[in-house]
Amino acid sequence: MDQIDRAIINEFQGGFPISDRPYAEAAERVGIDEQAFIDRLQALLDDGVLSRFGPMYHAEKLGGGLTLAALSVPEGDFDAVSEKVNAFPEVAHNYAREHHLNMWFVLATETPERVGEVIGEIEAATGLPVFDMPKREEFFVGLRFEA
Repeated sequence: MDQIDRAIINEFQGGFPISDRPYAEAAERVGIDEQAFIDRLQALLDDGVLSRFGPMYHAEKLGGGLTLAALSVPEGDFDAVSEKVNAFPEVAHNYAREHHLNMWFVLATETPERVGEVIGEIEAATGLPVFDMPKREEFFVGLRFEA
């Protein structure tokens, strides 16, 4: 990442412009043109530096459910299990950890009751127990890169 990539990530973690030309406005804020901004953003996504770029919705405030979950996946089965877990539209993101609970994912559902249903469906699909870790308290942790 260069200084402009860092500026793109740092500048827009807290919000993205809402306007007729949001990418043009965002580009101006980091000192590049609109197409360069779009190209750099796409490269950050393609290279895996960013896993997604888009709005974050607070499922609970919208009447839905949200939980952090984990699996203990045998090393040789990780990719196959990940594919099964990621096939659920309720899985917001999934990532590997160096721990006996080595696959973690966030579930966001339309109703609070659906969290338990999806966990059961994932257990049935993978043959593995899902460890449900519902939120007790919310913290905001910002990530900033030095320019």
